[in-house]
Amino acid sequence: MDKLLALKMFVETVRCGGYSAAARKLGISTSSVTRQVAGLESELGASLLNRTTRNTSVTVAGQNYFDKAVAILEAIDEADAVVTDRGSEAQGRLRASVPVEFGRRIIAPHLGRLLERHPGLEISLSLSDEVSDLLSEQIDVSVRLGSSVVSDDIVSKRIGDFQRWVVASPEYLTRTGLPRHPRDLLEHQCLRFDYRTGHHNWTFQGDEEVIRLNVQGRLQSNNADILREAALAGGGVTLLADWLVRDDVSAGRLTRVLEQYEVNPGSASTCINALYLPNHRGSSRINVFIEFLKEILAP
Repeated sequence: MDKLLALKMFVETVRCGGYSAAARKLGISTSSVTRQVAGLESELGASLLNRTTRNTSVTVAGQNYFDKAVAILEAIDEADAVVTDRGSEAQGRLRASVPVEFGRRIIAPHLGRLLERHPGLEISLSLSDEVSDLLSEQIDVSVRLGSSVVSDDIVSKRIGDFQRWVVASPEYLTRTGLPRHPRDLLEHQCLRFDYRTGHHNWTFQGDEEVIRLNVQGRLQSNNADILREAALAGGGVTLLADWLVRDDVSAGRLTRVLEQYEVNPGSASTCINALYLPNHRGSSRINVFIEFLKEILAP
C-alpha cells in the first residue's frame, strides 16, 4: 500500500464527506478511494470512518488521525516548496502576515491579479496588528508599517512609504473649533491608537521646531478603523495613516487639520517594510509578493 496516497485519499474523503465526492475531486474511481482507505484502516487496526447507506462520517479515532494526516501532508507540501522555491516561477504556499486594515483595504482588492499572474502560488494571508514571530508562527513574510526591526536575524526591505494625517469630522470641528497649532489639541478629545506603551505622544515636525504632545482623550483602541469610525461619528480628533482616511477626506466626511506639520506617534517612521528570515533569501514566493506590494504602493 502506498501510505502517502492512502493518507491523501483519507483526508479528501473526510473533507468531501464521502468516497464518491472525494473520487470526483481526485479524478479517480470511487473503488480506488474505498480500497485505499480500507487498507489504511486494516493496517492501523482501527475504524477511521463510519459508513451508512446515506453518508460517511469520521470516528473519534479518525478525527485525531485526520488532524495528524493533514499536518503531515502540509509539511510535505512545504518541503517541496522549499526545494522548488528558487526557480523563476513562484510555486507553493506563501504565509504572509499584514496589518488588519492595510490588508483589507490596500492588499485584498489586488490579490486576484497576483494569483492570476502566478498560477502555482498559494497564499495564506493572516491579518494582525501584532508583531509576528516569523519563526514560531511559521510566517514567510510580514508587512509592518512604521515598525523598526528589532533583530539582526531578520531581513527588512523597504517597499513603500505613507503619511499620517490628523483628521476630525466637520461636525466635530464646528462644535469645538479648528486647531490652529498642535498645542490646541490639548483642549480636544484625541482618539488614540493603543501602542501598549502607556504613552500617547504625538510628534509634530514644523519648519523650525519639533513639538511633542502627550494628547488625551476618552477613547483608545488597537484597531485603526475603530478610531476612524469614531472620528466620522464626531467623537474627536485622531491620527491615522493617509491610506486609511484619504477617501473620507476627499469626500468631505473628514477634514485634515494641521497640514503644515509632519506628524507621527513618538519617533515612529513612515516606512512600509517587508520582513523575512535570512534563510528565505532568494525565495521566488517572497520576491513576487514583495514586487506586487511595491507595485500597488507606488505613488
